[in-house]
Amino acid sequence: GLGFNIVGGTDQQYISNDSSIYVSRIKKDGAAYLDGRLQEGDKILAVNGRILKDLRHKDAVELFRNAGCNVSLKIQRRLQPQNGPLGDQGDGESGGLPLAAILVPGLALAAAAVWILLRYRQRM
Repeated sequence: GLGFNIVGGTDQQYISNDSSIYVSRIKKDGAAYLDGRLQEGDKILAVNGRILKDLRHKDAVELFRNAGCNVSLKIQRRLQPQNGPLGDQGDGESGGLPLAAILVPGLALAAAAVWILLRYRQRM
């Protein structure tokens, strides 16, 4: 196989009101992993020039299975990480905390410290 799993389709929408096909998992040591260009969460727009629009999930799977040895994919890179299956690597390792989970509380603490310092200086 090509070394990746997909989600989506007209009958199994991964994102509501979007029947596009997405890469859900890249298999370690598979063709896509070794190539290195495809990423989990990428939207696949076309396979070997065939546009993946309004396809049922099983029809998209069949298209990939019959793609041949030299496969050309047209993809759209995901802009933001998705919650759910796309973020799950399935290998038991945590992906870590999102940057916002660290920055937002840190900035709030810094702002509170500055406010306290200014209030303290006014009283002196």
